Amino acid sequence: MTSTARSPMTILLAAPRGFCAGVVRAIDIVERALEIYGTPVYVRHEIVHNRFVVEDLKAKGAVFVEELDEVPDGDHPVIFSAHGVPKSVPADAKARNLFYLDATCPLVSKVHMEAARHHTDGLDIVLIGHAGHPEVVGTMGQLPDNAISLIETEDDAQMFAPKDPSNLAYITQTTLSVDDTTSIINILKTRFPDIIGPHKEDICYATTNRQEVVKQIAPRCDLLLVVGAPNSSNSQRLVEVAKKSGCSRSMLVQRSADLDWEQIGVPATVGITAGASAPEVLVDEVVEAFRGRFDVTLETVRTRDENVSFKLPRQLRRAEDISVTA
Repeated sequence: MTSTARSPMTILLAAPRGFCAGVVRAIDIVERALEIYGTPVYVRHEIVHNRFVVEDLKAKGAVFVEELDEVPDGDHPVIFSAHGVPKSVPADAKARNLFYLDATCPLVSKVHMEAARHHTDGLDIVLIGHAGHPEVVGTMGQLPDNAISLIETEDDAQMFAPKDPSNLAYITQTTLSVDDTTSIINILKTRFPDIIGPHKEDICYATTNRQEVVKQIAPRCDLLLVVGAPNSSNSQRLVEVAKKSGCSRSMLVQRSADLDWEQIGVPATVGITAGASAPEVLVDEVVEAFRGRFDVTLETVRTRDENVSFKLPRQLRRAEDISVTA
């Protein structure tokens, strides 16, 4: 061990961080289904975007598929991921008499309901989000083709040419950068003053809260690490927010094994946070890896407390009640 390996270091641990209520609910749905119905339980798409979580559930008996045609006929449950699915997916499940459980985050379902209401009211709908993300695919799939126009950037908002500028509504993906989304919304409102927005913003509380604390710690950090998966939108947004907030050396890591110590060097202050689908055990891993190389002082920076929770689907609550009383 070199002398620099025990250099002093302050770790600023962001709070809140990690799992949100929607992720906890989605994982609970898979685990409860396995307990109640046994193996296998099929899951369409990654239940949440985290490899560690997915591998853990695989070890417990979950089988992950990308499409329903990979699920064999039978009465084993199939679960839809937290990101939401197009309406065609439950329709196909019903047509095949598959028993399905919907783990869509209730805050994503809220956006789906907004889209449906705007469509019923005859409004043209703008969705601010990232093309190809499962949540965006699911939201656009709530309505007929071409009923929703996708806007990804400020340039898109400037170029957007609606059929009727006085007949517009907008919705957003729940895991976007708060600041970037605000900029896009401001452009749309300037260009189309009559555009209708959600009663309460669509970006979820967890995304907002995690970005808020990152904004606070980033100016103090020589390096900021976001524990999360490369395909996790909210984790990627945390890296972007950290860079824009004063820490140019901000990066995503999946777990401690991904730490590049040569690249990390000997920073005096390191910020650590985690995306909404990253379990706390991975944060602990990263902190311990730093403790093994540096003389670490740990400081938790908390901007707010979270006490949100979501109920499990009725089928699981009923099944659990029956299994307990039997």
